[in-house]
Parts: sequence; C-alpha cells; structure tokens
Amino acid sequence: MFTRFIGGHHGPTHHRAERSHHGGGLFEERGRGGPGGGRGARMFEQGSLRLVILHLLQEKPRHGYEVIKAIEQMVGGDYSPSPGVIYPTLTLLEELAYAAVEAESGGKKLYRITAEGQVFLAENQAALELVLKRLEIKQRASGTESPELRRAIQNFKMALHTRLGKGALDQQQLHAIIDIIDHAAVAIERS
Repeated sequence: MFTRFIGGHHGPTHHRAERSHHGGGLFEERGRGGPGGGRGARMFEQGSLRLVILHLLQEKPRHGYEVIKAIEQMVGGDYSPSPGVIYPTLTLLEELAYAAVEAESGGKKLYRITAEGQVFLAENQAALELVLKRLEIKQRASGTESPELRRAIQNFKMALHTRLGKGALDQQQLHAIIDIIDHAAVAIERS
C-alpha cells in the first residue's frame, strides 16, 4: 500500500486556495485488494478521505487509531487505511485549521473538528454524501450484515488459495474446480 502526495505545499499559508478545491484532495491511497479493489484500485477518490475523516470527527473527537477502525467498519472490514495515510491527513487537517488537537497524552493526539472544518464539511456536503453512499455499498457487498456469510466467503477464498498453492492443476482438476465455482454462482443467483 502506498500514498502519493498530489500538489505542492499546502500549509496554513495556502488555506484560502485550499477551500476552493471543494473536496479535492492531497492524498490518494491505493488499495490492498479485497472486494472491488484489486492492486492499484482506489478506495478513496481524490479528497474524499479528508471529508470522511472530518465527518468522523464531527461525530465525536477521535484518535488516529479510532479513525482507522471507524473507516474499516464503514467498509465492512475488508479495507483498513494505513497509518501512513491517516496520520498525515490528520496533520494536514490540523494545518488547514479544519481539525485541532483536543488533548494529548502518551504521544496520542485526540482530534476534534473545528468551526472552520465544519464550514468546509458543509460546503462539501454533496461530495461527502456521495462518498458515504459508496462506502455503504462496499459495506453491503462485504457481507458484514451476516458474519456467517463473511466467514463462508473467507473459507472459500482460503480453500481455493490453499489448493492452488499445492501445485499445478491438470485439466481435469481445473475443470472440476471451475464447475464447482460456476454451480455455486448459479445456486447463489437463484436463491
């Protein structure tokens, strides 16, 4: 997983220009995989991570770790943003005066949204709603509403991975596995 900086310096001196981006962002994160996101797939479009973090801070003040866990929960546990993305984004939000450190103990900062951050979030409400809707769809697709379904999907993936790791398949074995997968897909579709 990697993070890429987009654009030039964006500190407090460029605050006014930053507002004109209407949710355009500075960081984008490439996903690790999982449903809907193979290697190189983006979980967050440009700028949307900032909006999600501000949205979470508007609910209640949070530590960086709590932000990571909240986002992981929002997408059904199939994705967890890296600390290398969340902490720099929180620092950026602090530099832009959209978030502030409410308390700090043992090196852990508790972030809260500022009045300016609330204005920025309100100005970008339509973009936030689109992001939240997309995350909700990903959460439903992950099967988190049914832990049993999630477990079964993980078991299937592990069985397939384990079998493929045992060595090359001959044509008969390959066709048998394909038939099992196709039959399961048809049965699920018809259920």
